[in-house]
Amino acid sequence: MYFFLTGGTGFVGSHFIRHALIKSHNIKAIKRSEKSDVKIILKNKPSWLIKNFSELQINDFINCEVLVHMAAHSANFPYDTLENCIKFNVTETLNLFNVAYSAGIRKFVITGSCFEYGKKGEEYKFIPPDASLFPTQTYPTSKAMASILMTQWALQRKVTLKILRLFQIYGEGELKTRLWPTLREKALKGENLKMTYGEQIRDFIKVDDVSKIILEESINMEENRISIKNIGSGNPKKLKDFVFEAWKKLNAKGKIELGSIPYRDNEIMRFVPNIDLEYVVR
Repeated sequence: MYFFLTGGTGFVGSHFIRHALIKSHNIKAIKRSEKSDVKIILKNKPSWLIKNFSELQINDFINCEVLVHMAAHSANFPYDTLENCIKFNVTETLNLFNVAYSAGIRKFVITGSCFEYGKKGEEYKFIPPDASLFPTQTYPTSKAMASILMTQWALQRKVTLKILRLFQIYGEGELKTRLWPTLREKALKGENLKMTYGEQIRDFIKVDDVSKIILEESINMEENRISIKNIGSGNPKKLKDFVFEAWKKLNAKGKIELGSIPYRDNEIMRFVPNIDLEYVVR
């Protein structure tokens, strides 16, 4: 399979490249500058295209069969303004897909965000992929807008589209300020870890597993089908249990200070996907 990939220098995208190349697939990946680099060490490299989305032309997609769109603006908190998130995650996404379509691509994959469900997520024991979207912050709002827009776009053009909403991912190459890298650093340094009481229930999944699932989903696409799936481990657990298990594996000497950090305002205490269902739009 020959993939055109956006977001290849990102956390999940870097792992997707590694697994796709191991499986002998071809990848043309776009990045904005020579200085942009992947988040992990790669033995093999994709064919890099140094361009902004606005500079892409039909010839850039020659031989590519599937567009895998992982690039996202302001995916980590604190989020950018709504205007900037919409510009990149909605408007530029539409423009990208239009150029790819003109180049002959008819299969498209979008990695979405679990936070598109927002407050609606807490209404379910297991969030189905056809749950209503009610995001409460700028980035997930723009991703929800893109999901709706690109679904309509795919319906009009009679192409294949998969939207894969990713839940709590962790692992190598993750932003240092997030939970897993912070936990790991504190454990290895013998320092204490401050956290909430950790009663939140989440579905944690390793980035290696996520990238393999995305690759499999991108290969196995039915013609002229539009669908939405949640991607998780299927093994929900309390945040404190996840932390204590990792702490033990890392032989940490410090203490976990439960309750030393307050819960966020309007914290959703259970946010778990149904990963068995696939919502078929067409």
